[in-house]
Amino acid sequence: MHVLFLVQGEGRGHLTQALSMQQILKTAGHDVIGAIVGVTPQREVPAFFREAFSAPITPVFSPGLVYNAGTNALEPTKTTLQAIRSIRPFWKSLKQVRDIIETKRPDVVINFYEMLGGLTYALLKPSVPMICIAHQYLAFHPNFQCPKGQWMYRQAFKINTLLTCFGAKELLALSFDKQPDFPQRRVRVVPPLLRQEVASLKPMDGNFVLAYVTQPGLRSELERAHQERPDLKMDAFHASATSPDQVIDETLTYHAIDGKRFLNYMSRCKAIVTTAGFESVCEAAYLGKPALMIPQPNHFEQACNAIDGQRVGVGLGATHFNLDQFMTYLPQHDPSVSERFRAWQQQGYFMFLSALNRATAPGDQRSGGFLMPRLRQLLR
Repeated sequence: MHVLFLVQGEGRGHLTQALSMQQILKTAGHDVIGAIVGVTPQREVPAFFREAFSAPITPVFSPGLVYNAGTNALEPTKTTLQAIRSIRPFWKSLKQVRDIIETKRPDVVINFYEMLGGLTYALLKPSVPMICIAHQYLAFHPNFQCPKGQWMYRQAFKINTLLTCFGAKELLALSFDKQPDFPQRRVRVVPPLLRQEVASLKPMDGNFVLAYVTQPGLRSELERAHQERPDLKMDAFHASATSPDQVIDETLTYHAIDGKRFLNYMSRCKAIVTTAGFESVCEAAYLGKPALMIPQPNHFEQACNAIDGQRVGVGLGATHFNLDQFMTYLPQHDPSVSERFRAWQQQGYFMFLSALNRATAPGDQRSGGFLMPRLRQLLR
């Protein structure tokens, strides 16, 4: 089977999931023939993905998220306005994606939450079946928990998620734990996608807290927390770090973002502080490391991740770097959570391959309805 990927290039999670899926497909004898990655002029395809992905990569323009440089808060209005201003180049991108699909003629397209995929299938209707994979598709599941109130953010999140998956045969919703499928909305609940590098690690009990922050604005929060708890040794992988090991003082060291080194540090830490990104929390859960999950301001998806992660017991949700609260929580953390998580994650191999077989089986290849009826249905 020949498979083409469509990958959102924002952050690390979807790119890492694509690498994990490539490993699964190679093990099963399938051929990943390429990846279309959504980029912006300010955000290129990350080096860690270029180095690890073994097939040709085609960067294609796709509007990104806008954050406040001072507060690190996601700015939905500016994000929307930027997307509107990008209509013409975005339409060009949709036609480029359609042409790549029709030229390469894969057996199936796997879309990792890239809006280019959903809108290309909605408006230009490529002839190749597509399935979509992301944690965000749990938003269409009746068991999904989200912050109370925040109606506007909730609807914006659902609309954005919907725009990534028009025309998909199935939505594979990555979940911390096993839940029933929801076929009424094409949702199948599947385990997280973790790279083989994570499974090969041998966790050890360390004496330091690991921090992972991708947005520069979070640096001030991290340093404020360090000043409050200078006795607590912290190693922080930070987007603005300029060297592999940037020593600040005896108990705080910054590290430049490096996937392999980060996993090594995670296997040796006693706990992790992160911005409630699904991928990092899953890696921590697999390695048995409790997580302090701090959603970025106005980032509804991360707020949902923190609630969901706390529900299954992988860590503690918080609004800021409250290290005292986290240290109080650690003795209460249940280590059996990691055992259950591992057992669930190991079921993924056959579930993902089964989804590919269903997508390519002869049958109805239609996109599943018009835009507005589908929008009204999913926002209920």
